[in-house]
Amino acid sequence: MRIVVNLDVMLAKRKMSSNELASKIGITPANLSILKTGKAKAIRFSTLEAICNELDCQPGDILEFVRE
Repeated sequence: MRIVVNLDVMLAKRKMSSNELASKIGITPANLSILKTGKAKAIRFSTLEAICNELDCQPGDILEFVRE
């Protein structure tokens, strides 16, 4: 089982760059990159909320559970 991060998909749909999103939600581009690549071990609800607010989406649009 694993969690897949589809942040790139939502960024493309909203025509927004990673750097722009990072700036708007107040995290570093490096930390956003770690999240985008699926290397993050955790995400704060406040960060997830900020991402969803800026991208006008639901958490399920960004995070996906995949059975292996």
